[in-house]
Amino acid sequence: MSNVRMRRAQAAIVALTTGALALTGCSAGAKGSSGDDTRPEAQRAQIAFGDAAASKGPAEPVPGATPGGTIKVYQRDTYAHLDPAQQYVSDMGTLSLLLTRRLTTYHLDNKGKYTVVGDLATDSGQKSDGGKTWTYKLKDGIKFEDGKPITSDDIRHTIERTFADFISSGPTYVQRWLADSTDYRKILKGGPYDGKHLPKTVLDTPDDKTIVFHFKKPVGDLPYALAMAGYGAVEKAKDTKEKYDKAPVSSGPYKIQPGSFKNGKGIVLVKNTQWDPKTDISRHQYVDKFDIQFSVSYPQSTQRLMADNKDNQTAVSFNNQVDAASMLQVANDPKIKARSTSGYQPYVGVMNFNMRRLKDKKVREAIAYAMPTKAILDQYGTPGGGELAGSYISPTLTGYKAIDPYGKMKKPMGDIEKAKKLLKEAGKVGMKLTYAHNTATEPSKYSVAVAANLKAAGFDVQSKELPADTYYDIIGKTDNKFDVYPSAWGADWPSSLTVLPPVYDGRQIQDGGTNYSLYNSPETNKEIDRISQETDQKKAADDWFALGEKILKDDLPQIPTFYYKQIQLHGSKVGGVVNNDIISSVDPTKMFVKK
Repeated sequence: MSNVRMRRAQAAIVALTTGALALTGCSAGAKGSSGDDTRPEAQRAQIAFGDAAASKGPAEPVPGATPGGTIKVYQRDTYAHLDPAQQYVSDMGTLSLLLTRRLTTYHLDNKGKYTVVGDLATDSGQKSDGGKTWTYKLKDGIKFEDGKPITSDDIRHTIERTFADFISSGPTYVQRWLADSTDYRKILKGGPYDGKHLPKTVLDTPDDKTIVFHFKKPVGDLPYALAMAGYGAVEKAKDTKEKYDKAPVSSGPYKIQPGSFKNGKGIVLVKNTQWDPKTDISRHQYVDKFDIQFSVSYPQSTQRLMADNKDNQTAVSFNNQVDAASMLQVANDPKIKARSTSGYQPYVGVMNFNMRRLKDKKVREAIAYAMPTKAILDQYGTPGGGELAGSYISPTLTGYKAIDPYGKMKKPMGDIEKAKKLLKEAGKVGMKLTYAHNTATEPSKYSVAVAANLKAAGFDVQSKELPADTYYDIIGKTDNKFDVYPSAWGADWPSSLTVLPPVYDGRQIQDGGTNYSLYNSPETNKEIDRISQETDQKKAADDWFALGEKILKDDLPQIPTFYYKQIQLHGSKVGGVVNNDIISSVDPTKMFVKK
């Protein structure tokens, strides 16, 4: 896995400062009420890789759906990128489902079951050579918005342009796997421009319908990776390089109304008449138009959607969640609660222990038992803002099991007596402890309880406030002078492959890296390499979880605090609203305007 600083980590600062989550994730339910306070299921079901039959359109009808109408969409943030290859965070991921198709995607059926299916491809991929070779065949009848058929040449171009220097914000998984290196750009410097291509031994297109990926090592998660927004199809003939970011060519059910995208104001999507529903198992085209408005804060969108008057009746937000201050009102008003959806997000909050400074495990255990995780969670809004965590692995991930090795469910406000006992056994009573957090509202509030518990346990606590906008840069320094500090991490798809390697691989320790606890175990590193090449998805999921549990119990580089959740509202005249945990938002492809 890469030591590149992923968008997950950059987005996590948003999670810690505003309660907003910016990336992908999934859980078992398609829709839940805002008052849900249930424990996660015992184990996350394996998401199957669908065959040709599972990938054949059209999508099953949404019950009660009627065509026509306009849905107004309230969004806090302007879309930073429209070029698929530059898209990583979840607001753009939600938008991309309407605009851009890829080789694979996730199908969410009416019963809430997820399957990885062929999107532009006929299936989720044919694996051979022990997982080193993956072959995809394109469907018939797939076109860009200008009517041009989508060919393997376009898909080759889509992949190869991600090697260009100007593509700097999107995912890099496929590129690194193809290059077998984190320095992937060297195998196609500048991208596919000036007639350059990856060799056929790496990426082959033997005919207009076939794409073959050749990897030097087995890859088990390719169908997941190719479903990311960042690998959405780009029409080769219309690629304007940097300018493509403002005017992409659609392959999905909607396209951008020309001239409608205005930074800070909004964007309008209208139907793409070249999209053929018979080729698409996962999307609908019920709505005539999506009128998306930017610069609408969480409290503003919450108040408008709670009011449910005038235009707000046919309004939603794709990504704005209910602000923390309004959660109790939503939960306690049956009429508002009935217009809510809820679900897990892929993030797990943790408190890091600097392994280079806190070398005694008993000291780390004392901190873990003292940590008031409920006080931390409460600042993000309850019910609905999150759920106490016992594991590094989110309930959104395949292989998840409910564990609690440090008793954080039983004593969520901290076990001070146990902490005092451990600190005394370690001979470190009165030990100076530097606790760092950022200056945002939530950490500033919960840090009072954290510091108080650590002092009660016998530590001499020195609190250090860090600026929110550079917080991750500061704790990402390998020589940082802090002992304890919070962070959060979220998966890019429902596999711990996107969690354990970037956070716990000791070979990834460097300034700007994402191994924030500076944890380095040769045994763990070796196991990461082994599981990364496992192509049996269920075995890999079980092995990843077992490794995460072992790291937590045996080494304790962090203590988990809470699993992130969210609640979203919609107007009373919008139907087909379900939570799609893969994209960590409501699903825009099923919505319709009620007549």
